[in-house]
Amino acid sequence: MTINLKVTALAVAVAALLAGPVSAQEMTLKLGHLANEDNSWHKASVKFGEELSALTNGRIAVEVFPNESLGKEIDLINGMQLGTVDMTITGESLQNWAPKAALLAVPYAFKTIEDMDAFASGEVGDEIKAQIIEKVQIRPIAYFARGARDLTSNRPIKTPADLNGLKMRVPNVPLFVDVWAALGANPGPMAFSEVFTSLQNGTIEAQENPLALIRSASFYEVQSHVNLTDHVRSWIYLTIAESTWNKLSDEDKAAVTEAAARAQAYERDLFTKSLQEDRAFLEEKGMIFVEVDAAAFQAAAKDAVLANVNDEIKPIVESLFSN
Repeated sequence: MTINLKVTALAVAVAALLAGPVSAQEMTLKLGHLANEDNSWHKASVKFGEELSALTNGRIAVEVFPNESLGKEIDLINGMQLGTVDMTITGESLQNWAPKAALLAVPYAFKTIEDMDAFASGEVGDEIKAQIIEKVQIRPIAYFARGARDLTSNRPIKTPADLNGLKMRVPNVPLFVDVWAALGANPGPMAFSEVFTSLQNGTIEAQENPLALIRSASFYEVQSHVNLTDHVRSWIYLTIAESTWNKLSDEDKAAVTEAAARAQAYERDLFTKSLQEDRAFLEEKGMIFVEVDAAAFQAAAKDAVLANVNDEIKPIVESLFSN
């Protein structure tokens, strides 16, 4: 029995040596966001925590709070500025402080997701991040793609002329209202919770949202067509409070950056798969997908978009429309 105990103790000691030193947890980062547990942003946030824990040998943990359980988006941003929240996922809402953040969601700015990626990770993307750090005191460390917004209806819409007074719901955003009016539709703001019933009873004839939301809201029950307008391609940042960032050693900053890069790649893989799955699901439900004349939509929307963007980003938006 004594020999067996000694062998067991030796095996445990050897296993501990092979595993390497285990550091005590020194910091827990609180990451709050608005998405639910099934959303790829949440899964990527959890992945970020797992990667960061591994890279720091357990010294830094990440506690993720989905479903606005740590607060709404603006509350979280304010909390990061005050030092009570460490991280969140946020996007064009940052334009309240940093005007260039409006570039995260400009209608018809990007023809493809590859165009968006090149922009977000390029020179202007760096300028947006720098302004956010300076003006908001939070630091973007990764970005996640958002599903392109598409128009659903009960008839095919291939060109702006096909809109012809179409009664449609849009979010309560002046830019959206003005752009769809310029395209020839009859847009009106409406709470999202009212959209399904309004489509069902004919109060409105159409709405626009990403495929994932078209699916989750069961719009396939009251709409027959998905018109691939892809009118807004946008992204959203995974961010860390600058006050939290400044507490980190250079080694830990590098670990946070690497974990964020891995989370971004992981989220993109989930995102790509979800687009394919959502389209297949909607087609199974009988929805017809319609290719549109994207150039005609962009040309018709240009003046309304430029009239709604701030002066600081207007030259950049003009250059995007000329590409």
